[in-house]
Amino acid sequence: MLNARAPGIFSGGTVFRDAMKLIDPETDVKLLLADGEAFDAGTHLARVRGSARSVLLAERVALNLVQRMSAIATKTAEFVELVEGTKARITDTRKTTPGLRVLERYAVRCGGGANHRYSLSDAVLAKDNHLAVMTGGDPAKLTALLVVAKAQLGHTTHFEVEVDSAEQIEPVLAAGVDTIMLDNFTIDELRAGVRQVAGRAIVEASGNVNLGTVADIAAAGVDVISIGGLTHSVAALDLGLDVELRAG
Repeated sequence: MLNARAPGIFSGGTVFRDAMKLIDPETDVKLLLADGEAFDAGTHLARVRGSARSVLLAERVALNLVQRMSAIATKTAEFVELVEGTKARITDTRKTTPGLRVLERYAVRCGGGANHRYSLSDAVLAKDNHLAVMTGGDPAKLTALLVVAKAQLGHTTHFEVEVDSAEQIEPVLAAGVDTIMLDNFTIDELRAGVRQVAGRAIVEASGNVNLGTVADIAAAGVDVISIGGLTHSVAALDLGLDVELRAG
């Protein structure tokens, strides 16, 4: 039996099932909760029936995946609850575990969050290092260079630019970008930035977002809050597979 030893949000049920069946397709796995459902400690999450050898060979990989995915869903749900009543959306970033991006981003959605761009081909995001290379340290060149870059994009390509100071906001907006990311701004700076943007672009906040600050960030009026910690540093949720032997 897959049991919860801590409360959380379930994610990765089918991944757990498929991993358990890789060793022996005859292993029977019955999921008792749907992905996205909340559970308390002590809840039975899935029932597994199969040979002891097959179950024990498969359990570690299956548990690793469902524990990580449920942890991500649980952490995401905590952030989503804290911004309830605001317009802010909680999103992940590309700071995912190599090879597990599809699973981890699915887990974010199970927790009520949204996904940022999946890869470099999904949208253009010009970050601080890009801007430094583009301008050669001359901020007066910023608008013109962004206009040139935007003109080379297809009409369906979303263009986002990260800024780390209020002085960059107007030059970036003048280029007609779709989203402006205010990176590591204080709460007061975020409020001022939202007023300055005044609906001319989607406003994203990012940088050192945590459970203690996210509500104030959302209240500042931003549209999106991106959080790398949803995936890059989450601790596995405590789930366990408890075996009961049966004769015959």
